[in-house]
Amino acid sequence: SPSEPWPTNRLESVPMAADQPEFPDIADLSYEQARDELVDVVARLESGQVGLEDSMTLWRRGEALAGHCTAWLEQAEASLRDQSAASQ
Repeated sequence: SPSEPWPTNRLESVPMAADQPEFPDIADLSYEQARDELVDVVARLESGQVGLEDSMTLWRRGEALAGHCTAWLEQAEASLRDQSAASQ
């Protein structure tokens, strides 16, 4: 309902890339935690100090983190649209 506050810790109702069996822990991250970890993953990949196999794992984790962030933002946008429509 429009009077309920927007959840700030995590989204449970959004199917996310993070639900992949390879990275189930991502689903429990807040948007900020996932974004910060994604920044770290990108920095590690760009450093060139990670081996090929680890790079591939980091890449897949980065994609799952990005998917989690995108889904979170899309649900936030939809919630704001719903609240705006309800208040008119």
